Amino acid sequence: MSTCTAVSQDLDEPMSATAPTARTWLLLEQPGPWGAKALVSSHLDPALGRALETASQGTGVRVALIRRPGRHADFAGTPPVRRVYAAHTAPGRVWLRSATTSDPSRLLDLDFAALGRGDHHSFDTALQGRPHTGDPLALVCTNGKRDRCCALLGRPLAAELTASGVEGVWEVTHLGGHRFSPTVLVLPHGYAYGRAEAHTVKEVLHGVQEGRIVVEGCRGRSAWERPGQAAELAVRDAIGEYAAEALGVVHTHGEAPRWEVTVAHADGRHWTVVVAASAALPPRPESCGASVLGSPARMDVVAVRELATALAS
Repeated sequence: MSTCTAVSQDLDEPMSATAPTARTWLLLEQPGPWGAKALVSSHLDPALGRALETASQGTGVRVALIRRPGRHADFAGTPPVRRVYAAHTAPGRVWLRSATTSDPSRLLDLDFAALGRGDHHSFDTALQGRPHTGDPLALVCTNGKRDRCCALLGRPLAAELTASGVEGVWEVTHLGGHRFSPTVLVLPHGYAYGRAEAHTVKEVLHGVQEGRIVVEGCRGRSAWERPGQAAELAVRDAIGEYAAEALGVVHTHGEAPRWEVTVAHADGRHWTVVVAASAALPPRPESCGASVLGSPARMDVVAVRELATALAS
């Protein structure tokens, strides 16, 4: 039986506007095996995992577990010190903070609503967080209990990147879009990539260090909902803009299956982008664990119109 990734690739399914949605990412190091719902099915205390899920709900913060690439023995021991990251991905307010903790329950002291708005004060206070001064993070989804493609394709990618000396590579529990494996999220800007290869990830990370993004294989920016992801990438394509912080989604009007999205440039220009949702056909497995075929929604850009300066203001 073909994997969900193979079927998606055979159908040439577009990846634009399929990125996971989160304004802020909160990442906790948790070695060892992960279950399908990793926050409550790993060696992390499941009560803490449930509490983190509850605390982050509706705040714009997404909590995920990370681990170093490599073998993951099924041991129950707790590492004495764990790495924690927080990243806010909205243009103009992008930041990446890091900390270490020997007590992951301290994450419950965070102000999740403030984190979602881009305020890292509670992260700095509760965890002695500091600006991350190393390389950008490349989070490779490898959770085979969620979907086997993530393990079969994601783990070799993470291992190859690490073996070639790329810094900032972590395995992560879930980025969605299993059928686009290997999937990668790059922080701090929050752009997601699918069907990723090592050379592409290296190019993306190099671009981040120069303040630009790579649009090849890009699924969208996690700061935006799916219509906004489609609109932003469409404007980038239309004007050849690759500066990471140049564009923002400032307004979305309408509801499924059609939206008008206003995209603003840092130089004052604005565009209206018409985005329409439709069902991807023919039906296909949305993940290898799905019991039935599905028709996932795809976001198609119908029109891109630049607004006159006077109208935009």
